[in-house]
Amino acid sequence: MASSAHLNELGEFLKARRAELGPRAVGLPDTDGRRRVAGLRREEVAVLAAISTDYYTRLEQGRITPSASVLSALVRVLQLSDDQRDYLFELAGREVGRPRRRASQKVLPQLRTVMNELSVTPGMILGRYLDILAWNPMAAALFGTDFTKVPERQRNYIRQLFTDPAMKSLYADWENSARNAVAVLRRRAAARPDDPGLAVLVGELSVQDDQFRQWWGGRQVAPRTGGIKVFNHPVAGELTLDWDALTCEADPDQQLIIWIAEPGSRSHEGLRFLSSWAGARQERSASDTIN
Repeated sequence: MASSAHLNELGEFLKARRAELGPRAVGLPDTDGRRRVAGLRREEVAVLAAISTDYYTRLEQGRITPSASVLSALVRVLQLSDDQRDYLFELAGREVGRPRRRASQKVLPQLRTVMNELSVTPGMILGRYLDILAWNPMAAALFGTDFTKVPERQRNYIRQLFTDPAMKSLYADWENSARNAVAVLRRRAAARPDDPGLAVLVGELSVQDDQFRQWWGGRQVAPRTGGIKVFNHPVAGELTLDWDALTCEADPDQQLIIWIAEPGSRSHEGLRFLSSWAGARQERSASDTIN
């Protein structure tokens, strides 16, 4: 156990490191012309580390001993060097355990093959934390997004839900869809709560969106199963689509999500029209490139 002197020094160390970082250094908008404190605010550090402001305040006051997972989150948020990290863990009386960075996922060829065979069915391959690993032209047309122009680090379904205004108008019941997505992410997080990639995603969205922060804090969980989604598409009109998730045993963390319509229905005709529209647009783009 760390002594009170060690915990007091830990608190002072955190204060000093916090004062060295401005909002822009951690990806936050610097909206204040003049900040009353140097560097980051306590609440900003707490949100980025996915802990409560009260908990972080008590840390800086030397009143509690943090867990190894909290220390790891603070190392990431405060951008500590290896020596600073070791010092922080030593003050807390914890063994230094460096979190393993999970390798980036590679799309399974069998899932990609199935997805590419879909001509009028939107398909998207999502990774362990709803990262968008691959998509077909119909998925790009459905969501109205050229994912090749989205930086790879930001290609995440839940990030798009909360940060892309077009997504909010696309879903007829955006709030329910967003809540479910947060619940699915929470379920996924249980397997690897110390994953640095997950911490970054949750921290950034918690800072950027009040609803995400509230729903994440509510700790609702849900499996990733099928259902019905209604889209208000600007080109194809209203689409009522069944969605399902196909998993490959080779990597259960990858799923092919498909959105389908009942044959002969108005929504099915809407998908066919959307397919023709997307194909024509792609041909025009190719023609413009050649010319």
